[in-house]
Amino acid sequence: MNVFRLTGDLSHLAAIIILLLKIWKTRSCAGISGKSQVLFALVFTSRYLDLLTSFISLYNTTMKVIYIGCAYATVYLIYMKFKATYDGNHDTFRVEFLVVPVGGLAFLVNHDFSPLEILWTFSIYLESVAILPQLFMISKTGEAETITTHYLFFLGLYRALYLINWIWRFYFEGFFDMIAIVAGVVQTILYCDFFYLYVTKVLKGKKLSLPA
Repeated sequence: MNVFRLTGDLSHLAAIIILLLKIWKTRSCAGISGKSQVLFALVFTSRYLDLLTSFISLYNTTMKVIYIGCAYATVYLIYMKFKATYDGNHDTFRVEFLVVPVGGLAFLVNHDFSPLEILWTFSIYLESVAILPQLFMISKTGEAETITTHYLFFLGLYRALYLINWIWRFYFEGFFDMIAIVAGVVQTILYCDFFYLYVTKVLKGKKLSLPA
C-alpha cells in the first residue's frame, strides 16, 4: 500500500468521524443531506459484498466494516434519532436521476459481467456523484456550517488522493483501472468549486456559500 492510498483512507475516515461527531454533539443533522448519506450507504454496501466471499487483509476488512457501519449509523441518526432536526425541505435532489443512469451504466460498462463485479462498478460510479444532493442542499440554503465544510473537504481530499494513488500504481505497478480513474476524475471535478471556496473563505474564518 502506498502513502497516497493510506492518507486517502485516513482522510475518508476523518470525514466520516467529523460528520458523526457533528451530528452527535449538536444533537442535530441540520444542513446535512440525508439523501447523500443514503447514497453513500448504498455505495459501501454494494462495493463491499466481497466481505462475504474473500479476505484480503485485516486492514482491508476492518476499514470496510467501519465504512459500512458508520454509513448506516449516520443514516440512522438523520432519519431516526434526530429526525426532527432533518431539513427535508431543502434536501430535494432527485436521487433517482443518479441511481438509475448509474445502474444502467454499470451493466453496460464493467470489467466482468458478474453480479459482484457489476455491483462494484455501480458503487464506483455512484460514489462519484453521491455528494451532489449535499452540494445542491448547500446551494439552496445559501451557506454551510463550518464543520460541514470540513467534512466535505476531507471527503474531497480522499478522492483526490485516491486519484493520485491510481496514477502511482500505473507508473510503479503497471496497474490501470479506467473505470476507477474516470469516476475519480468526475468526483474530483465536482469538488473543485468547493475546494476553491473552502480555501478562500472557510480557512479565513468566513462562512461558505455556493452560488444558487
